[in-house]
Amino acid sequence: MNLFQLNLLPGLVHPILLQLRDPQIQKDRLRFKFNLERLGFLLAAELAKTLPVQKIEVQTVLGKTEIAVPVQPPVLITVLRAGLAFYQGFANAFDQADSGFIGAYRVEGECAEQLEIRMNYAALPDLTDRDLILIDPMLATGGSLLKVWQLIASQASPRSVHIAAAIAAPEGVQALQQHLPEHSYLWVGALDQHLNEQAYIVPGLGDAGDLCFGPKL
Repeated sequence: MNLFQLNLLPGLVHPILLQLRDPQIQKDRLRFKFNLERLGFLLAAELAKTLPVQKIEVQTVLGKTEIAVPVQPPVLITVLRAGLAFYQGFANAFDQADSGFIGAYRVEGECAEQLEIRMNYAALPDLTDRDLILIDPMLATGGSLLKVWQLIASQASPRSVHIAAAIAAPEGVQALQQHLPEHSYLWVGALDQHLNEQAYIVPGLGDAGDLCFGPKL
């Protein structure tokens, strides 16, 4: 698996990550969602460099020029509900992309080993021979994304597989490396230290879904 870490490069990712992680700034729910959206757009811009392109000739008012554009828009799939703000950044970048949505949630146990991932909704476009981008802001154990991939793989064969996460844990990265196709790509804003006993990323930023939309029952 090819791993790309945006925070290893200089640029806008660093103030965005700072605001996403700061508990005081997190209280501004609109800003938190907007920062996830901005991070998604930055990762999408990097990911776009790997997609196949074709040259299109355009006639301006003064002359002609050729521009390299993607052969076909990718397909975006995100995990509800936490993925929505992060997904929007990708949707802004790939504005002609088809989109799919998966309802997946974690059932907490007393420790990470007892964590259960359940799926109860899936609306997917045709993924045959398409460039697939799976979007989930927090890559913790990797359980949700692997369940989504198993569902997709049972129905279609994408041309390429890209996973995008705002923040990832090494445990989740390792799980994806073991189960996803060999030539998959993982795009992360930052790779953090480890998971705690409740399978939350450390230092992470907390529960992205709750910070975007409020606590759930």
